[in-house]
Amino acid sequence: MYINRAIEKTILEIERTFPVVLLTGPRQVGKTTLLQHLSKKTRKYVTLDDPMNRDLAISDPGLFIQKFEPPLMIDEVQYAPSLFPYIKMYVDQHKQMGDFWLTGSQMFVMMKNVSESLAGRVGIVQMLGLSNNEIMKQPSKPFSMDITELKQKSKLGKKQKIMDLFTRIFTGSMPSLFERNMPLETFFSSYIQSYLQRDIKELTQVGDELTFLKFLIAVAARTSQILNYAEISRDIGVSQPTVKQWLSILIASGMVYLVEPYYNNVLKRSIKSPKVYFLDTGLCSYLIKWTSPESLEAGAMSGSIFETYVVGEIIKSYFNAGKRPPLYFYRDKEQREIDLILFSNDTLFPIEIKKSSNPSKEAIQHFALLNKSGKPIGTGGIICLYNDLVPIDGNNWIIPVGLI
Repeated sequence: MYINRAIEKTILEIERTFPVVLLTGPRQVGKTTLLQHLSKKTRKYVTLDDPMNRDLAISDPGLFIQKFEPPLMIDEVQYAPSLFPYIKMYVDQHKQMGDFWLTGSQMFVMMKNVSESLAGRVGIVQMLGLSNNEIMKQPSKPFSMDITELKQKSKLGKKQKIMDLFTRIFTGSMPSLFERNMPLETFFSSYIQSYLQRDIKELTQVGDELTFLKFLIAVAARTSQILNYAEISRDIGVSQPTVKQWLSILIASGMVYLVEPYYNNVLKRSIKSPKVYFLDTGLCSYLIKWTSPESLEAGAMSGSIFETYVVGEIIKSYFNAGKRPPLYFYRDKEQREIDLILFSNDTLFPIEIKKSSNPSKEAIQHFALLNKSGKPIGTGGIICLYNDLVPIDGNNWIIPVGLI
C-alpha cells in the first residue's frame, strides 16, 4: 500500500529546474518507494546496496554511467562519491533536466562531494517520515499562524483523542509500520542495529558502537531540552568534542534537529544554546524504553515527547515544501521561555506547546518579552489537546494539535 507523500510536488518541481535531484533523509522513511512511484518505471533503477553495482561505481564510474544510461535513479549514492564528477560531466554535456535522481541516507558523507562536484546542478530535498497529514490523507502546507488557514483546516480535520495521539507518537513515522503489521520492538531493534553497523561503523569509523548507542539513548532522553554537551559527556564517559562530533552525525543523518535560540542585540539576556529534538518519536520512545502508548502518556516524559511530536510535525511541513523551517525558541537567564517562535516576513509569531486540554492564559505570559526585540509581534498560540480553535485574547489562540 503506497501512502501519497506531500513532498511529491516539490520533487517534480525541482526536477524541472535541475539536471540532478538528490533526495536525502534517514533510512526507512520511504525515499526509494517515493521515487519509484513518481518515475512510473520510466527510468532505470540501480542501488549501490548491491555489491556488484557498488564495486563498478567505485572502480570504474565512467563505465557505470555508460551501462546505466539516464534517465537514471541511483539509490544510496553515498557509497560511491567517485560517481559525482562523472555525473557532472554527463549533465554538462547533455543539459537535460531531471536526468539523475539520487537518494542518500548519509548527508555527512555526501555533501562535501556534492558541493564540490555538482554545485549549481543539483536540487537537494530533505525527507522525513510520514507526517500526520499524510497518514490522515489531509492536505499539507508549511505551518503558519494564519488564523484564516487554520479555521479552514479545522473544518476538514479529524479530532484526535489523547490515546489515539499517543499511539501515533509511540508508533512514530516510519512508513513500514503503517504499510504492514510489524511488532514495533522488532522493527526498531533491527533499525538501530542497521544504523550502527552500516551507517555509523562503515561510513563514519566510530570505534565503539556500544558507547555510541549509549550516546544515542542519552540524546533521546533529552529530547525537547536545552543541549548540554558537558552533561552528555559526563553521563556516557566521552569527551565534549566527541559528543559534538557524534551529534553532527545524528543531525546529518536526519535523526535529530536543533532549534536555535532567538536573540539579538536587544535581547541580551537570552541564552545561546539550542534545543535538541528527536525527529521520530517512535524511535525515541523505543530508545528510552517506554513499552506502551499508555505508559508513555502517563510517564514523566509525556510533556517532552508531546512537544517533540509537535515540533517534528512542523519541521516536516516545511521540508515537504522544500523549505527550511523558520523555527526558533526563547529562554533567558531567568528561565523564562517561549517554546517556539516562527520568524516569518520579519515578524515573530510566539507559540507555547502544552500537553493539556485546558491551558490557562498564564501559558502566554512570556510572549510579552518579545516586545523588547524590536521586531513586529504576530499572532501567538498555544498548541495543545483542546479540540477547537478558539481565541484566548485579541492576538492569541488555542490551537488543536491536529491542525499543525
